[in-house]
Amino acid sequence: VARSVGHRAARRGNARASRASTLYYRIQRKRVNTPSRPVMMSRGLRTSLIGQTLATRTFSALRRVSTAPSAAASMPGRIPLFINNQEVDSKSVHDMPVLCPASQRILGHVPIATAEEMEAAVDAARAAFPAWSATSVSNRARVMLKLQALIREHTQELAELLSSEHGKTVDDAKGDIFRGLEVVEHACSVPSLQMGETMQNVATGVDCHSYRVPLGVCAGIAPFNFPAMIPLWMFPMAVVTGNTFVLKPSERVPLTAMYLAELTRRAGLPDGVLNIIHGTHDAVNFICDSPHIK
Repeated sequence: VARSVGHRAARRGNARASRASTLYYRIQRKRVNTPSRPVMMSRGLRTSLIGQTLATRTFSALRRVSTAPSAAASMPGRIPLFINNQEVDSKSVHDMPVLCPASQRILGHVPIATAEEMEAAVDAARAAFPAWSATSVSNRARVMLKLQALIREHTQELAELLSSEHGKTVDDAKGDIFRGLEVVEHACSVPSLQMGETMQNVATGVDCHSYRVPLGVCAGIAPFNFPAMIPLWMFPMAVVTGNTFVLKPSERVPLTAMYLAELTRRAGLPDGVLNIIHGTHDAVNFICDSPHIK
């Protein structure tokens, strides 16, 4: 039967049908009373079984190619907010699943932060600004030195987490992290970067002095495609220059940003200097419209 089906397909010039028929009889052969006699099936059932077999093989191949760990580190059922250096459980009744693209396994649920929770994040940043902006530039740089060391130490775990929630390979994830790490290293040179300028006798009896001073509460809205690199392009330079920060990572890849927030806490960043909220367009609009965000 396999030979006759293949011949008919070849005569019609349909090589694809021929390959599919041959694959079916290699994989799905069934036997009845006579061991050498295959079961006769309708064309519709045969096509359905071929499709199921190909789908199973395709998924298995994708799973083998993916470098995401087969069992990512266990995460809480609901991903917290990060406000005032603390993980805060959201009171929102709405959330979204965070999926592993390789397996479609749910890694956690990200809450859609309420208006009150977003205001709390900004209030924490405002409260932290006076003391943090008055901290000496050398002490702010030391926090960045500790942060870059921690990122290097935990690159493997961070890359595996990023790969699990985003879908890029672990090697690509390491590149994502490294491009962000370069900015953290750059932030360590803030004592020279934040220097002002002086010019004597700009006019008769007039000297000119310029200073680079912090603005206040800053914010960043990070996209999906680079879960580590783009947040690391944002908050390290903002906070090392004396500002405080509210970050909204993509709701599809929030776990990497939360891991980075934990590393900033270990590095010694004070309470309220970095805050993370989760959400979709409402969170974006809040950040764009808030009068307290510079």
